Parts: sequence; C-alpha cells; structure tokens
Amino acid sequence: MTAPLIVSAGSSTHAGLRRPLNEDSALANAPVFIVADGMGGHEAGERASAAVVAEFSPYIGRQSLELDDVLDALSRARESVEALSVSANGRAGTTLSGVVLADVDGMGYWLTFNIGDSRTYRLCEGELEQISVDHSVVQELIESGELTALEAATDHRRNIITRAIGAGSTGDADFWMFPAELGDRILICSDGLSSEVADDQIGAILMMESDPQTAASVLVGEAVHAGGRDNITVVVVDAVSVASRPGVRMRADEDIDQDTRPRAAAVGGMS
Repeated sequence: MTAPLIVSAGSSTHAGLRRPLNEDSALANAPVFIVADGMGGHEAGERASAAVVAEFSPYIGRQSLELDDVLDALSRARESVEALSVSANGRAGTTLSGVVLADVDGMGYWLTFNIGDSRTYRLCEGELEQISVDHSVVQELIESGELTALEAATDHRRNIITRAIGAGSTGDADFWMFPAELGDRILICSDGLSSEVADDQIGAILMMESDPQTAASVLVGEAVHAGGRDNITVVVVDAVSVASRPGVRMRADEDIDQDTRPRAAAVGGMS
C-alpha cells in the first residue's frame, strides 16, 4: 500500500562559533523528523538530546505514526533523560520539536509536537507560519502583553524555557494535527537558527532553495554568519506526494492519480 504522505528531506547542524560542544540532535528519516536541543553542559545536554532521538529511531521505515506512538516515545524519552539527570546531578535536559507523518482515513497529515523553544514552521503557498508555540519566559510575557515580539528578540530572558524533557521539568508537549498539502515545506530548527535569522529571511531562503538539503545547509550557514552564538540544527521536509482525499493522490511530477487501493486505518484522536 502506498503511503498517504511521501516526503523528501534534508538536515544540517553546526556547533556555532561560541560553544565547545554541539548538544543538538536530529532525526530526519520518514516518518520522523525532529530536532532536540540539549542543555546541562559537560556532555549532559548532548546525551539528553541523543537519548530522545534514540527513542524515536525504532519508528524509522513505517509509513505513518499515530498519536499513541509519539506519546509512548515521549514517555520513554523522559525516563531516559531523567536517568541521565541523576548521573549528571540533575542538569540533563532537552527541548524537542518536530513532525511525524500521519494517516487519517487514507489521507496524509502532519502530526506536530513541541516542548521547549525549538520550533516547527510550515511554508505553504509562499507564507511561512510558525506552528509550534515557544515554551519560554519571553513568550509568556508576549502573550500577557508585557513584551512585544521585537522586544522579546533582545530581552535578556529570551533563553529561559518553561518546559523541557528533563532538567526538573514535568511540562507536557503540545500537539497540532493538520492535513498535508502538496508543496508543503516543514522547517524544524533549534533556537540557534531562530535567534540569529529573522523569520522573513528564513522564509526567503526556503522559497529560493528548492532542494531540502541545500535549504537546510544554507539556513545553518546564515545563522553561523549572523554570529553563531548557539548550536544550530535545521531539518527541512517537503511533501512530494499526498493523498489529499480518499482515493485521490497528488504528486509533484503529475496532476492526479486515482488510487483504488484500500485505505489505511485512521490515526488515533487527540484530547
């Protein structure tokens, strides 16, 4: 059975110009595309982000995932990072943002999740939209009206997050689910990109570079050129074949393919 959503992806990472270690980790293999930004220093953050990626890696090769699959991986990841925190004196932690491919009644969907201040964006019809919401002090101040988005970009509290996996946090991930459209481009990044490169510039690069690997590499290069004050990791995912409604498949190289094969089971609902 053909997958309801087929993608092409690229990824790139760089330690930046000021950090001795790259504590980011990423996974960019269907159906899982995630970025984890570790924290804790002395290799604790590097191990924490790698532990989270390790819990999602067994899903590689599946056509799609359900919400319960993601919840199970998050639960195992939290246990793994908490075990690291004990050995690292309570310092190990990581953010996590990303998307998995989902199937709802045979139609392709993006299942997006986030905890911390790494981000997931969607570029659709030339418009770049941040899907995830930062779990950070400055985001809370923006929402309360105490800071503008422009002020938040330079506020001294901009790196303080309010949720994480590990690091003493018990906050849950947020989830979003929406139908995939042919031509969708998903960007997942650590804050090493978003803190150095403005959204309008990110959007311009994503529109200019058609190859996802090239786009990821160029974005990382822009962040390094802008100062590279943190680790930088970027994953770019393109929807190249989408079952947008039952029995109808859209592909980038042709218009409509009538697919009469049986539809897959629907993904589990979200609360």
